[in-house]
Amino acid sequence: MFQVELTGEARIQRVMLNMAQIRLSPEDLSNPVSFQIALSRIYENLMKALEGGIKHTYVAEVKFKDSLGNQVVFAVDLGDKIPTTPSERLRAKISIELYEESEESI
Repeated sequence: MFQVELTGEARIQRVMLNMAQIRLSPEDLSNPVSFQIALSRIYENLMKALEGGIKHTYVAEVKFKDSLGNQVVFAVDLGDKIPTTPSERLRAKISIELYEESEESI
């Protein structure tokens, strides 16, 4: 077993849960046709989200640098209630544990 702890920062924000499916990838920006398809997909998802009613959730955007110096960003869903913190910016501790799975648990 190998364990590493990294530190970073987190920013808490309120987001529209329905909009989580709306995203752009690098491939969507690779050429004009891909970009047009991505815009159509975003428009369709936006219309579905608006028709179904807007739902909100609170998300912590966590940023840290990995062991090679690369910036890593991920999100943690905190639920629909506002977190009781005095600030929207917090420190984050990221714990990573590497271990072997036994053949039985696979």
